[in-house]
Amino acid sequence: MTIPHRRRTALLAGTIAAALALAVGLTTAASAATLFGDDFEDGNSSGWSSSGGSWSVVTDGSRAYRQSSTSADAKSLSGTATWTDYTVSARVKPIAFGNSTRAAGVAARASSTSSFYSLVLVGAGRAELRRTSGGGVTVLAQAAATVTPGAWHTLALQVTGSTLRGSVNGSQLVTATDGTFATGRIGLLGSYASAAFDDVQVVTGSGPDPSPSAPASPSAPASPSPSPLPPTPPGQADGYASVNSLGQNGTYGGAGGQTVTVTSAAQLADYAGRAEPYIIMVSGRITVSGMITVVANKSIIGVGSTAEITGGGLQMGSTTRPGNNVIIRNITFRDASDDSVSVHNASHHVWIDHNEFWPGFDGSVDVKRQSNFVTVSWNVFHGTDKSMLLGHSDTFPDDIGHLKVTYHHNLFDGSNQRHPRVRFGEPVHVYNNHYRNVGLYGIASTENAGVVVEGNYFENTAFPCYSTNGYADSAPGRLVQRANAYANSGVCEANGTVTEPGTFYGYTLDPATTVPAKVAANAGVGHP
Repeated sequence: MTIPHRRRTALLAGTIAAALALAVGLTTAASAATLFGDDFEDGNSSGWSSSGGSWSVVTDGSRAYRQSSTSADAKSLSGTATWTDYTVSARVKPIAFGNSTRAAGVAARASSTSSFYSLVLVGAGRAELRRTSGGGVTVLAQAAATVTPGAWHTLALQVTGSTLRGSVNGSQLVTATDGTFATGRIGLLGSYASAAFDDVQVVTGSGPDPSPSAPASPSAPASPSPSPLPPTPPGQADGYASVNSLGQNGTYGGAGGQTVTVTSAAQLADYAGRAEPYIIMVSGRITVSGMITVVANKSIIGVGSTAEITGGGLQMGSTTRPGNNVIIRNITFRDASDDSVSVHNASHHVWIDHNEFWPGFDGSVDVKRQSNFVTVSWNVFHGTDKSMLLGHSDTFPDDIGHLKVTYHHNLFDGSNQRHPRVRFGEPVHVYNNHYRNVGLYGIASTENAGVVVEGNYFENTAFPCYSTNGYADSAPGRLVQRANAYANSGVCEANGTVTEPGTFYGYTLDPATTVPAKVAANAGVGHP
């Protein structure tokens, strides 16, 4: 079994080689030495040692190794216990999951069926990089992934020293650092999931790391080096709202559309819900009931310093009409019956800038339900309670791979909590904000979120950041903190590593001690 079996077609060989080249970080797959291969064309599973489930070699278009039970934590191991640095790859076809949390995938450095690293596809639609130690499972990194029962997926798990990398269908999705296991065998896993496995290969070799210009994977080590991209020019959306992604090049709202002025809730709801681009100027106080839906390509901008929305709020999009490419600026929000601003239903490219928020019933600015590429900048929060939620709930893992939000140069003045409270999102970027007289806590990173907190000024804030133990009923998150200033305050809890936001966009970090004066002079309504 230590000599690779024949490959059925040159195309299949190229697919496997491409996945290995990306996972190992090689310029060509030819520089890797093959340790092991099995395509099960010999009709048997000699050399594999199974535990749990029901394993057999079957004909599935070609021959494959299948685990058919959805009621067992099934594993099958092969290879050599002394293998150290290598990449194991295989084609994996999930067939049925016991429930959405169950998984199928490959294992590396297995010393037993209860101690190993693994890269798995989870039924809920994500890839997870895991450590199983003594039977207990720890998720080291995770990312959204398309998981299609009945379809083949190519998985590659690289273990090099303490660095772990995982790719799915040739795209690196997850990486982590962990030194628990140094050597061990390979494995195939069907954890309460039936699955077929084919074209298992193990290679070893050396080569350059993957291109640093590519976005870092979740859990990549944070680096305080300068941003590799230039800052966005003044007057344009910056942070994540500036990123070209999801078919949208930055955020420009209703630019190019008709400019209209509204003075009533009915007018605002009418223009905000139209299909065409509009620049909607809000004049004076508008009392609304409930939430007004804002659909794509709209700028909603207050006139002067007296524009106000009271009694209700704005929500980006609906389940059938996206709220993408929206700008909300220069408006005061008061007494909302629900949220003041809600970005949800997979809306993306939203810029919430130079507004003021007073207490309402629920959140001031909430971003959730698979929304992405949002910037919240230069706003003032006056005594708000649930200021900014990021992530719908602990039981909504569909937010994994989304929720990329930048929060910068905001003033949280006597506000209480959620500045923001984060679930799942990575990397979330919180920089150059002024936290003053904050009641409960500043920032909470939970549910394996990744948050970079830098250059903020915490004043009279007893608990600036939670991450190590999570918060309330939410599990721990990851948080990198650097260059923050603390005046009569605690310090930020740091935990784990986080992808650098500078791989997505450029920004200029102000010294934390200059933040109070700069934010006081420029945040809120009435400023450019």
